[in-house]
Amino acid sequence: MRWVNRRVRKGNGFLLGAAPIALLVLAYLVAAAARHEANPNDKILPLPGAMAEAMAALLFRPDPLSGQLLFWADTFASLQRLGFGLGISALSALVVGLVLGVLPPVRATFGPLVTAVAVIPPIALLPILFIAFGLGETAKVALIVVGITPLMIRDIAAHITALPREMLIKAQTLGASSWQLLLRVALPQAMPRLIQSVRLSLGPAWVFLISAEAIASDVGLGYRIFLVRRYLSMDVILPYVAWIALLAVVIDFLLATGSRKLFPWAHGAGH
Repeated sequence: MRWVNRRVRKGNGFLLGAAPIALLVLAYLVAAAARHEANPNDKILPLPGAMAEAMAALLFRPDPLSGQLLFWADTFASLQRLGFGLGISALSALVVGLVLGVLPPVRATFGPLVTAVAVIPPIALLPILFIAFGLGETAKVALIVVGITPLMIRDIAAHITALPREMLIKAQTLGASSWQLLLRVALPQAMPRLIQSVRLSLGPAWVFLISAEAIASDVGLGYRIFLVRRYLSMDVILPYVAWIALLAVVIDFLLATGSRKLFPWAHGAGH
């Protein structure tokens, strides 16, 4: 049987997916052991024991200055910023994308503007955001919103524009107004696409968040990574990076599961 025709069972799929991760971890352990055999004070590839010791201080020992458990404070601050950024972006993309997708005059008027904003590198706007909003939370959330919203708008608008014309014609035949077309026809079609768009935007959103925290912040996962890098503290940096990756995977899983539960028809359920 050709590989293109093979179907992977769920259990086998889990094992296949875990195999590359296990090989990567094994390769790291072998390389770290080799470096420490040559230089016991090596800091580039820390051993698991060193990472566990370093993380224990951040996980369980209150900071002498703030009294906080730094790891959890960093995690909460970053997730809060990410949540606000994704929420504002999703709502904005849904509203604007629906209007652009359903109303051709609006699409012709504002579509080029959205496209122009979408191609601007968001990091280039970071100084402007800090000048406009200061160094507080607003600028960090704004960078996420500016970075991912235009692309999400284009995705939603393109999806709505590509809907079969017959759907809109039938609704209008039954007397639907433009407002009803937006709410009764386009909105249900846009919701699963919006969740998919948020999932695709998670990676860029994390990049913009870490960038903003690295430049101007006193708490957050990105702030901690760039704070300890001056000391070559890879025993902190690597666990933090792994934690960010795990958070991203969990958020993506929750979004995918929620989409399948809420909109099974959009995932081919029953076929």
